[in-house]
Amino acid sequence: MPGKTVSLFIQCLVDTMFPETGEAMISVFDRLGVAYDYPPGQTCCGQPAFNSGYSRDAAAAAKHFIDIFEAAAVIVCPSGSCVHMVRHHYPELFADDPAMHSRALAIGAKTFEFTQYLVDELAIHDVGAQFPGTVTYHDSCHLNRGLGIADQPRTLLKNVRGLELIEMRDSDTCCGFGGTFSVNYPEISVAMVDEKVDNILATGAGTVTGCDISCLMNILGRLRRRGEDVQVLHIAQILAGDKGEKR
Repeated sequence: MPGKTVSLFIQCLVDTMFPETGEAMISVFDRLGVAYDYPPGQTCCGQPAFNSGYSRDAAAAAKHFIDIFEAAAVIVCPSGSCVHMVRHHYPELFADDPAMHSRALAIGAKTFEFTQYLVDELAIHDVGAQFPGTVTYHDSCHLNRGLGIADQPRTLLKNVRGLELIEMRDSDTCCGFGGTFSVNYPEISVAMVDEKVDNILATGAGTVTGCDISCLMNILGRLRRRGEDVQVLHIAQILAGDKGEKR
C-alpha cells in the first residue's frame, strides 16, 4: 500500500505488560502493506505525571516525545488516552513557550489512534480479519469523548468475518480505571467497573474489546476476580485475526 511510513508509538502498558497488542497492530499493518518504523528512544508520553499534577515532569516527557517523533510523517498509537494527551495537553503544557507550543500543535496534528488512522486516513473499513465469536465493545473515555472516536472501531469490527457485534448497555460509561483515579478512589472505581462488567455479561458475548488496554486491563481484572470467563482483547488483536472461542 503506497503512502506515508507510520512511526509506531507504543504506550507504556502495551510495552511492559501487553506486548501482544503492539504485535497485533504490526500484523495488521503487515497484512495491509503499510510501511512502519519504531523510533527506539521513545518513552512515556507523560500522561501519568500530568494527571497527578506534576506539570514540569509531564512537560519534560512531552519535550522528549516531540524530539523523538518530530521527523515522523505520521504517528500511530494503539491507545486513545495517549493520543489525547499528545493532541490536547501538549499544547497546554507549553502555553507560555511559543516555539514549543507550535511544535506541540504540529506533533498533535499527525498523531492518530490506530482505528482512526485505518478508517479516517487510509479509508480502510475491512482489514481482512476473521474472528469466530460474539464480541461487545467498550467505549473508553478519552477515545470517545476526548477524540470523538466511536464509529471507526465499530466499522472495522462489523467487517470482521465470523464476528457478531453485540452492543452493551451504556458502552460509553467509564469503566472506573482513570489511571490514578482507581488508586485514589478504589471503592468508587470498583463500583464503576462492576457496573461495566454487569453490562458486558448481560450481552452474553464471549469477548469484550476496546481501543485502550488500560480500560481493558481494569475490566479483565474485575472479570477474573468475579470468576467470569469472558475473553478480553484489544481491538488490534481481533483485527489481526486472533481467534476467540465460539460462544
